[in-house]
Amino acid sequence: MKQVLENPFVRSPTLDTVLMVERTIEEHSGEYNRTELWKNLPRKVMWQTFLVILDYLESINKIAVDREGRIGWIWNPELVKKYLSKPHLRAK
Repeated sequence: MKQVLENPFVRSPTLDTVLMVERTIEEHSGEYNRTELWKNLPRKVMWQTFLVILDYLESINKIAVDREGRIGWIWNPELVKKYLSKPHLRAK
C-alpha cells in the first residue's frame, strides 16, 4: 500500500463516492488513465480524494494499472470462490 502523505486538503471519501469510482472503472476497464477516468466520472470528485480511492482499490486488489497507465478492473469474486472451494488450495 502506498504511503499517503499528510495533506490538509485530502478528504476521506464517502462510500457512495468509492462505489461510483468502482462502477466507472468496471464499466470502462482498460480505457482510461487516471486523469481521463477522473474527468469521466458521473459526478465531480476532488483530485486528492480520487487518488485516495485509487490507492485503496489497488491495495485491495480490485484494480491494476498497466505500463501505459490505464486502469483495469481485476476483481473477480466468482473466480475466487472457485479457487477457495478446491481442497488443495488455501487462502492466506
